[in-house]
Amino acid sequence: MLVGTLNNRKEALNTLNIDNIRAEFPILDQDINGKKLVYFDNAATTQKPQVVIDAISNYYTGYNSNIHRGVHHLAEKATSAFELSRKTIKEFINAESTEEIIFTYGTTDGINLVAQTYGRSFLKAGDEIIISTMEHHSNIVPWQMLCEEKGCVLKVIPINDEGDILFDEYKKLLSEKTKIVSVVYASNALGTVNPIAEIIEEAHKVGAVTLVDAAQAMSHIDIDVQALDIDFLCFSAHKLYGPTGMGALYGKKELLNKMPPWRGGGEMIKEVTFEKTTYNELPYKFEAGTPNIADVIGITAAIDYVNKLGKKNIADYENELLEYATERFEAISGLKIIGRAKVKVSVLSFVIDGIHPQDIGVLLDQQGIAIRTGHHCTQPLMQRLDLVGTSRASFAVYNTKGEIDRMVEGIEKAKRFLL
Repeated sequence: MLVGTLNNRKEALNTLNIDNIRAEFPILDQDINGKKLVYFDNAATTQKPQVVIDAISNYYTGYNSNIHRGVHHLAEKATSAFELSRKTIKEFINAESTEEIIFTYGTTDGINLVAQTYGRSFLKAGDEIIISTMEHHSNIVPWQMLCEEKGCVLKVIPINDEGDILFDEYKKLLSEKTKIVSVVYASNALGTVNPIAEIIEEAHKVGAVTLVDAAQAMSHIDIDVQALDIDFLCFSAHKLYGPTGMGALYGKKELLNKMPPWRGGGEMIKEVTFEKTTYNELPYKFEAGTPNIADVIGITAAIDYVNKLGKKNIADYENELLEYATERFEAISGLKIIGRAKVKVSVLSFVIDGIHPQDIGVLLDQQGIAIRTGHHCTQPLMQRLDLVGTSRASFAVYNTKGEIDRMVEGIEKAKRFLL
């Protein structure tokens, strides 16, 4: 089962004009090694529509200025555009207040912020943190560092061979010692969509705080942080058709207010003397120094673009591509699809008997087809699956079935060359 229904997917195909959408992404109109580019590395980063590129360029060419403290026209215009992005994100995930939206450098930065502020302040030796087997390194290492410092215990939810978490085993891990449950919403390596609502509900029964890594989910799944009762959520703009080096942390206001600042400097202060510093109010308490203003402004254009197309339409169309690619791949001899979860986003990982994943990536690149190979920053997951890595094709709204056909032809050509 994929996200969405068949009828919804058919409706999406009728709603979205893919040729027009492709024309809005200038990078797609190029040749690689003499072949028309096929970009199937969207789980690593999506390409950017012209409206996002223009938003960033317009800031630098029209009103480049530092924000918040200036009284001149450019500063006021930049501040207004910057804070509009906070409001846009708040509405996109249905947060209660803009005070709950903290700008970060991305998902990794957001997870580290929570670990180094909430974790260091409220966890002690013997407390337990739960993550899953399929986590990205960004949702493993910060918690390991916290455990080493505080003497906490890291526990891991197991998965089955299809890539679904073992929910009953998760419930067995929970106890009064559980203080944080931090899980990925959608796996970057398998495409698995985790049952976040149920995971959060069980965590809250034992009084644990939850963090959701939504890096892969934001462009595919409607997320309502209030309906899901999420405590913390992190995402990266660059996986949402937005700029790199920018993301956001959502946190419940009551939790953010209890947490100490992480970085010190300008903007996160209210008053400074040599004897004492008084910290700023939310959300600025966590935003020290001059931020990535241009790219923060760019996320408004990216979210507006996604809203224009309709996230549901995007997800339904991508699922149509995933179903088609899965069917085509299943007909390739020696190819095994890795990740058969009940619900997936548009990620298709695979291995081919007798061929190293990197060799497939190199030979497809020679044919103008960009995929990702390796462990995808999920080395513990690869160890669980007894793999050195996989080849991964991941689809976005501007991809087509014709491009999938080209990839299948490219894989067959690579097989003939390598085997």
